[in-house]
Amino acid sequence: MCGRFVLFTTAEALIDAAGEHFAEVRAPQGTPGPRYNLAPTQVIPILRGGEVGTLEPARWGLLPHWKKDETGPPLFNARSETVASKPSFRDAYRSNRCLIPMNGYYEWHEKKPQFVSLGGDDTEIMWAAGLWATGLDRLSATMLTTDSAEPIAWLHNRMPRFLAPMEIQPWLAGEDMAGSLTPPELLERFVIRPVSPAVGNVRNDHAELINAVDQ
Repeated sequence: MCGRFVLFTTAEALIDAAGEHFAEVRAPQGTPGPRYNLAPTQVIPILRGGEVGTLEPARWGLLPHWKKDETGPPLFNARSETVASKPSFRDAYRSNRCLIPMNGYYEWHEKKPQFVSLGGDDTEIMWAAGLWATGLDRLSATMLTTDSAEPIAWLHNRMPRFLAPMEIQPWLAGEDMAGSLTPPELLERFVIRPVSPAVGNVRNDHAELINAVDQ
């Protein structure tokens, strides 16, 4: 699963990173400020589109068209194995795909927080497969999760479905990837380090949260 993540790449740098996968990228509502402890129901950036991508804010926790209010557990993760058939997600899986950018995400192993990033310097964007909806007249999103895989299977039995560059446009175009795992060539570049327990409190949101600590 994924219940916390980090995105500190902002403005031009985020648009430039997205521009590697789109002919043009727009951010009509601006781009987010740096966040180091994003949690479900908070506002996150998502990227929608085909040749032209649009960065925009969305609630993290899907609000399907049939939702009457925001009560109930937030739908912040969608299991890849059942996403095509589960009523909460199947409509969005069929036609509403997006990307969720992050610099890394937190996971807990033996009750101790770990930070996972790509390449080790934390600056490279990780693109998670996402779905969007506009129930309650509000843009919202969820993140696909899959079984974990080596070499990071020790960390947790679930993880976000991250997309390799060649998968991004097929995903957005509607290719069926239900049940597929993050490609091994991407997983081999993941770096994991222990971080402060302070990340467990959503009110903590500062750069020091991703610093390595002794455990």
